[in-house]
Amino acid sequence: MIKAFAAFEPGGELKPFEYDPGELKSHEVEIDVHYSGICHSDLSVIDNEWEMTQYPVVPGHEVVGEIAKVGDHVKYLKVGQTVGLGWHAGYCNECALCHSGDHNLCATAQPTIIGHHGGFADKVRADANSVVPIPGGVELESAGPLFCAGITVFNPLVQFDIKPTEKVAVIGIGGLGHLALQFLNAWGCEVTAFTSSEEKKKEALGLGAHHALNSRDQSEIEAATGRFNLIISTVNVNLDWNLYLNTLNPRGRLHFVGATLDPLDINVFSLIMGQRSVSGSPVGSPSTITRMLEFASLHNIKPVIEKFSFDDINEAITRLRSGQAHYRIVLYR
Repeated sequence: MIKAFAAFEPGGELKPFEYDPGELKSHEVEIDVHYSGICHSDLSVIDNEWEMTQYPVVPGHEVVGEIAKVGDHVKYLKVGQTVGLGWHAGYCNECALCHSGDHNLCATAQPTIIGHHGGFADKVRADANSVVPIPGGVELESAGPLFCAGITVFNPLVQFDIKPTEKVAVIGIGGLGHLALQFLNAWGCEVTAFTSSEEKKKEALGLGAHHALNSRDQSEIEAATGRFNLIISTVNVNLDWNLYLNTLNPRGRLHFVGATLDPLDINVFSLIMGQRSVSGSPVGSPSTITRMLEFASLHNIKPVIEKFSFDDINEAITRLRSGQAHYRIVLYR
């Protein structure tokens, strides 16, 4: 039996829950969970904001632990190996995207916490090819958020072949943004942070930003007209996107990794005349996650975290809901 914490209704408190996972499939591994990050996506699933939740639901998709069992057909992972599990716990392994290495874009990929029990538990199971070994040099207690927030902001650097000489801005210095600053600085880019908080402005400079602009000061944003090759938006609120589009240079890109719920109000002429682009991306493939972890190890990149015991899981969720978490929350046992 796997001992977990589950929500039984939208917005409900997490309560102890046990379930029998059945026989381990030949292509699966079972992980002893040591750490699990808490992400806003966990809250969305607990609250059924996306109308896909099946109750009882065990959240948790930023898992760090040790392999306890391997299926008969698993050859490249071993019992005792330290690994991580992110947003996906399985892929179809048959579509063109899976065959090309773009598993994260597989239309039938299995989310770790939708129709599948996640990592707020003592153990979790997943397909072996969705599980990524963690290299030495990566701090394990803070590694969990790298499997969601970290790969979400790292993936665009790989997908769009961002050059180390490029000027890149980040909107929103929170759970995603504070990692984006670190990755971009280590990548070699000239980094600018857009933030509405004076306190975060100072911290952004410490995390790797070379410049920080007030996102509530229109004149500061206008003064950056034509400056950036790429802007990464990590926020989930609607902003004056045309104002930010104008800070892109020709062929510049406004890229969304934060899910803005409102439709985008975009001036198409700004796109046409500057040959600019608007795009978005999800988490990365297992191979890109591996690359990210190696890069994080090399450059000592890690999330800023607050730790809570698994026994204090509801207190941790309340902390995340408050918006005061700095910057990611990790459960430990």
